[in-house]
Amino acid sequence: MQNKGFIKVFAIILTLICLFYLSFTVVGRQYNKKADAYAKGDLELKNQYLDSLSTEKVYLGYTLKQIREKEIGLGLDLKGGMNVIVEMDVAQVLRALANTDDPQFNQALQETIVQNRKGSSSDFITLFRQNYERINPDGKLANIFSITMSDRVTPTATNDQVVNVLRQEVKSAADNSFNVLRTRIDRFGVVAPNIQRLDQAERILIEMPGITEPERVRNLLQGSANLEFWKTYNVNELGTYFNEINTRSAEYAQAVRGAAATSTDSATITETTDSLTLDSSSAEEEKMEINKSFVEYFAQPYFAMSGASGPIVGTAAKNDTAAVNYLLQRYKDIFPADVRFKWGFKPIDQRETYFELYALKGDGTRRGPALEGDVVTNAKADQGQQGSAWEVSMTMNSAGASRWATITGAEKGKSIAIVLDGYVYSAPTVNDRIEGGRSSISGRFTPEEAGDLENVLKSGKMKAGVRIVQEDVVGPSLGQEAIRDGFVSFVIALIVLFIFTCLLYGIIPGMVINGALLINFFFTLGVLAAFQAVLTLPGIAGMILSLAMAVDANVLINERIKEELANGKSLRKALEDGYKNAFSAILDSNLTTIITGIILAIFGTGPIKGFAVTLIIGISVSFLTAVFLTRLVYEYQFEKNRWQKLTFNTGFSRAIFNVYNFDFIKNSKKIILAILIFGVVSIGSLFTLKLNTGIDFTGGRNYIVRFDQPVKTGDIEQALQPVLGGSAQVITIGSSNQVRISTNYMIDSESATVEDDLVTLLGEGLKDYIAPGSSINDHILSSQKVGPSVAEDTMKNAFLALTIALICMGIYIFARFRNWAFSVGTVAALSIDTFAVIGFYSLLWKVMPFSMEIDQTFVAAILTIVGYSINDKVVVFDRFREVHQLYPKRELRALFNDSMNAVLARTINTGLSTILVILCILFLGGDAVRSFVFAMLIGVVVGTVTSLFIASPVAYSIMRTQQEKKQLEPKK
Repeated sequence: MQNKGFIKVFAIILTLICLFYLSFTVVGRQYNKKADAYAKGDLELKNQYLDSLSTEKVYLGYTLKQIREKEIGLGLDLKGGMNVIVEMDVAQVLRALANTDDPQFNQALQETIVQNRKGSSSDFITLFRQNYERINPDGKLANIFSITMSDRVTPTATNDQVVNVLRQEVKSAADNSFNVLRTRIDRFGVVAPNIQRLDQAERILIEMPGITEPERVRNLLQGSANLEFWKTYNVNELGTYFNEINTRSAEYAQAVRGAAATSTDSATITETTDSLTLDSSSAEEEKMEINKSFVEYFAQPYFAMSGASGPIVGTAAKNDTAAVNYLLQRYKDIFPADVRFKWGFKPIDQRETYFELYALKGDGTRRGPALEGDVVTNAKADQGQQGSAWEVSMTMNSAGASRWATITGAEKGKSIAIVLDGYVYSAPTVNDRIEGGRSSISGRFTPEEAGDLENVLKSGKMKAGVRIVQEDVVGPSLGQEAIRDGFVSFVIALIVLFIFTCLLYGIIPGMVINGALLINFFFTLGVLAAFQAVLTLPGIAGMILSLAMAVDANVLINERIKEELANGKSLRKALEDGYKNAFSAILDSNLTTIITGIILAIFGTGPIKGFAVTLIIGISVSFLTAVFLTRLVYEYQFEKNRWQKLTFNTGFSRAIFNVYNFDFIKNSKKIILAILIFGVVSIGSLFTLKLNTGIDFTGGRNYIVRFDQPVKTGDIEQALQPVLGGSAQVITIGSSNQVRISTNYMIDSESATVEDDLVTLLGEGLKDYIAPGSSINDHILSSQKVGPSVAEDTMKNAFLALTIALICMGIYIFARFRNWAFSVGTVAALSIDTFAVIGFYSLLWKVMPFSMEIDQTFVAAILTIVGYSINDKVVVFDRFREVHQLYPKRELRALFNDSMNAVLARTINTGLSTILVILCILFLGGDAVRSFVFAMLIGVVVGTVTSLFIASPVAYSIMRTQQEKKQLEPKK
């Protein structure tokens, strides 16, 4: 084998990289176990333990926080958590830019809002323009927007020009929303969150594993955000007031300690869930004892130190901020009415434990901020002159510049606090009155801190509100079950594969294949860890499926070795030629599957993307392990004069596989007739039984609910129909005491409390099924919401992905085999594969014991089937090309039949190994992937049939016609 040295070095380097990145997961799990042992089931204690070590260097110079960020992330379906897509209110942006009461503008905008929320393949700006030009055919958008946007839109601008400017404004507003939301998520303390822009500029995807407070997250994401500039107090101005709060809080703490033995009511306070927020209201309350005076809660009480100045009251540990908040709220009457206390956004120490408290001064009659952040037009972080410390420059509009000059002139020598969402990001000192609205904020900023402040200033006042248009909430108990089911199915699938390969080729060749599969699994996990990819349940299914498909490459090689041995070649020569002759088929089949994975990754979201990434990685490394590493093992053993009597044959394989001589071309007519009959039946079913379309395509909500006792879906549905306006579908999921409730009731509601209202309605309808002393929230394991606009986009992307996949397959086949007959045969067979799965789902969805919804996961299954099924076609066509080159004058029909018979053993072996794995996942892999793998099962069976009786016969018919036309052409 050429380049043997390069392959060894590459494999060693890849192994070391995988070990390095996987080690973080191992170390992170060890500290998780230590935290569990310390906390003994107390989640707060566990988080405190991990927080206390988060900035400690515990492994190879990395802190525990960095290690946890580098672990293989678990998706929401495995860890539990929340996944949302928020959509910016573009109508709000347009209203602000138009600043008009024009009735035609308002009518067009209202119609656009309705269309967009129902779902449309066009973006908001396009819809608005279409509606406006329909309502007012001669209307000019410049007349509406040139007044407030005179610097960018002239009165003579065309509608095209105005629309381009509007798109830029929407993008700017989306950037603004993205910055605000990213800042909020960072503050929320989620480990390894994911926030990213989607294809539509106004939509943002946010994934937060481990979240257990969905209502708090909804309020956090959908709340309005304001950047504000506040005047500040010097702490020495408030000395008298701090003395008073110290005295009164000390008396209160002493009274609490004295009364602790007899009364718990006076000895406790309410702590907000977010201890850094001074607002004491919270839906989730936790009791905490006050046992110290105000000053004793501060590690550095600047207000109590002589000569203290500046706006910082002092520094307190994060765990003590709730007590400080409570005391400030309790004794707020002590301080002047314009005093506002705000915590700093970032901790000040390396252990990320201590936070600063600032004393702000309210301005004007509202006693609010001195200036709102919407006056900021731009901000930029950069190094000062000659590479000095980092600073942030800021510019304001004319109104802001005028007010800023007044403020800075009056506050010279004092600090101005920059506040976003109630947190102080910086409090620079005013050196002099600033004219013209151009300011420079300097300090001991790191590049990262300067960049953060730049984003805060750019955020300004949130230009448009956001609303949640899609939401998934998965409880941790459901995630643990998914992990267990996925692990069990994975182990059993591996064992089944190991046994099957040994039965096919013998102990030694079988164990070589099995070793390659294990290395394939190790490399896949290592690459996932290196890219910090998130592992989901469909991702585990993709990993298992990639292992099953990795068997295909080994089967191709071993079958070719058997052929070469049957032709009388020596073992070494047979092995060499077997690897060489199987290479092109393996390359083609792997590339076609990777093409499908890329399409899935582009058009899929969430779990589908996770499945696609895992599949691409698994297929890529399987090429390395099957084609190169297994050969290195054989050659090493041969050099040591071992394994000299391998036959790659067993009694099992000889008993079930013989030399085949079927006439596939002749028998294809019967199969085509059967397919036509099935097609007619399926079309009838699609019109009568239809399809079980999931909320991904229709919009709505799903709730998975588990009861203490088995229930009947009919009874649950009947109980819910009155409270959900007749919109409720109930099916059993997994066990008889677990159901999924689907409804589109109030899906168009914009109420901030709609999620809570729906849960309340569920509780009312199911009150007879809820155990005494518990609520409906105790039984809801997960919830999912998909808005109509997202559903419309999902449908469009699904159709587009499938179409592109089929086109890409046809183009690739044409490029590889240089004859469009192969492309037509391939696309025809793949189209039948796709339609067959849809037909079976229409026929069976009412009788199967698990959900058979048409949703994003189903689309992923279809595309995976396309990628898998084309492997068979490629292998047959590759063998035809090889035989045709050896025997160019042999009759075309014989060439096709011989090629299909030659690879039939490989087709059966690969199909059986894949089906065995699929059956393991189907029965043991959990409800989340059952529909997916059932579609795969149909696809593998049908795909094998179409490879033999559709793709090749169609290609044969076209090529025969081509030959006949060529023979009729006059010879030159």
